[in-house]
Amino acid sequence: YEWDGYGFMGYALLAELTQIPEFRRPCEILANEMTRKWGRVITTGSDDKTDTIKIIESEMKRLQVQELFRQAFEHDNEFGRGQIYIDLGTTGDELKTPLIPAIKVKKGSLKALRIVEAMWTYPNNYNSNNPLDPNFYVPQTWFMLGKEVHTSRVMTFVSRPVPDMLKPPYMFGGISLIQLMKPYVERWMSTVQSVNKITHNFSTPVLKTDMSQTTTKGAADAMASRAQIFNAMRDNQGLLFCDMKKEDFDIVSAPIAGLSELQAQSQEHMAAIAGIPLVKYFGITPSGLNASSDGEVRVFYDTIESAQEREGTPQIKKLLELIQLNQGWKIDPEIDWKWEPLWSASEVELATIRKTEADTDVELIEAGVLAPIDSRKRLAAD
Repeated sequence: YEWDGYGFMGYALLAELTQIPEFRRPCEILANEMTRKWGRVITTGSDDKTDTIKIIESEMKRLQVQELFRQAFEHDNEFGRGQIYIDLGTTGDELKTPLIPAIKVKKGSLKALRIVEAMWTYPNNYNSNNPLDPNFYVPQTWFMLGKEVHTSRVMTFVSRPVPDMLKPPYMFGGISLIQLMKPYVERWMSTVQSVNKITHNFSTPVLKTDMSQTTTKGAADAMASRAQIFNAMRDNQGLLFCDMKKEDFDIVSAPIAGLSELQAQSQEHMAAIAGIPLVKYFGITPSGLNASSDGEVRVFYDTIESAQEREGTPQIKKLLELIQLNQGWKIDPEIDWKWEPLWSASEVELATIRKTEADTDVELIEAGVLAPIDSRKRLAAD
């Protein structure tokens, strides 16, 4: 497959590139981090809804929501679009109709959630002549290998959308991470090959001799045989005979200083495009006195948490409503979702925090601002 550097690469080429570690690994890292700590169902009200939350979380485990979301995020990075089909046991022409949860989701009707690769879906029926229309450049249905499915029956993940004019050739997906990284991965591979060639052939033996012999057939053949024998036996144990008066032997070495820096820079460029710290991407830790990658990791986690809210939260909330209707309940507006923070304090940091809070409570109690019961309540609720 060929690609000229601009425009949609095509799912076939993108699928082939997922076999290359430099492309696959960042897609997997981002998808894993998006779902690694996962999240939890919460209530925004004051009523105790522990039993309700347990049932919802049990349903999410049955539907394998965490794993399917991870796959959808990975497909989004690899192909520019990830999709999960909501299986209500619907067949035939009913698939073309909008999924109105309050009407069409009955108790026990939510059979499963199914991941669908972008290769098998094609957008259909979108408005392209009225920018004021809410359906402007928004597909209303998707063809899935001949079956027309309404967009409300599919959860679509697109983290890198393209401008409206480019949406049709991109199959209403976005730019994949693979496409963004392709120039940098190619430069990395070229650099690695060049460095490998230099280090493999960094020294060249030079035999200074009388080249006039090459004009004589017999002497030329003997010289060629001599060179072949030397190359075949060339190692630290080899021996070269040369005429001490007419010939001289020398080794010419190519300078290899700075090659490691050039290779490291090419590697860092890939990590910069993916937005992944080197310690996460390659396992490379910073060197030097008191060097630490904690700052880079925290910035990375902030980026991931922002992506979770932007890409995952709307789909999770939609799913929470479907699960409640599937249980035969009414939709509770107080049922919500909270992502678990990716950064967690160490035991030493937690101990320091507790000591600081305890000292603060003592000062406030002695000043009469708090009563001991207030401090006990805070500890009980922590």
